[in-house]
Amino acid sequence: MNVAARRRAATRAIILDRSLEALPFFRLSDSADDTAISYSPPSGGRWRVLPSPGDRLPGTFDQDIYVELLRRYHEAGFPADGCVTFTLHAFLRAIGRRVDGRTYEQLRAGLARLHRTTAESNGAYFVAPEERTLDGRFTLLTAVSIDRRRMSDREQLSFFPALESAEPGEARVTLAPLMRSNIAANHVITLSPARYLALSSPVARRLYRLLEVARAEGQLTWRASLDGLAAQLPLAQRFPSHLQRVLQPAHEMLLAAGIARDVRIRQVNREWLVDYVMAGRAGTLSAPDGTH
Repeated sequence: MNVAARRRAATRAIILDRSLEALPFFRLSDSADDTAISYSPPSGGRWRVLPSPGDRLPGTFDQDIYVELLRRYHEAGFPADGCVTFTLHAFLRAIGRRVDGRTYEQLRAGLARLHRTTAESNGAYFVAPEERTLDGRFTLLTAVSIDRRRMSDREQLSFFPALESAEPGEARVTLAPLMRSNIAANHVITLSPARYLALSSPVARRLYRLLEVARAEGQLTWRASLDGLAAQLPLAQRFPSHLQRVLQPAHEMLLAAGIARDVRIRQVNREWLVDYVMAGRAGTLSAPDGTH
């Protein structure tokens, strides 16, 4: 973790929409797979994630972009218009990514993908303020604009070494009203930035978020069927032996980071089950209404 990432880890908690976190949205790879994600929650309904024509589904880099956007939304005091602004340079440093031309383009593409990828809920996504499930579609971001610095401004930056002369632009992003309304209603999960960044595996980061959904629902232990967990993450593997090979490194990271106290995978009759025992939560986390 670089210095900027460590500083970011010391800031306030990451607060995420619990309804969205319970559902799969990001592929746990950055492959060119443009097949829709489909998921049927145990509580009923149907959920799909549909890529924009000609683009792929959001992947691991996009997952980190989304989490950082929500951290900045919290840090900004939950602005009523849902807008967060940042420089691309500062954003990449905050998520521990190398800052160069390639990652600038990845960040631009990821923001565009979060703006254009469609989530479709048929009784799957819970709208907390209205105490109902949604039948409809939405995107995680409703607006994205990136303004490049004027060339004259960029030329002047070389005279001020303290400034980020490599900065190619500034972004303004608006978060979806549905997410914001659930956060305002305190229908949330909370993450530790330090713990999240300490997990180098995208699978471990996604599992951390799912475990916090279980914790927010009052569970200190969480049991899931192996195939149900694969669909909820989501993972492309389907054979139990393949799933266990993918999950084992992520489970080791969760244990080492103090997020889980115990993880066991076992077969009961013909069904494979995963049991998680949550560890204690470090720190006090602030919700939008100031409660803890």
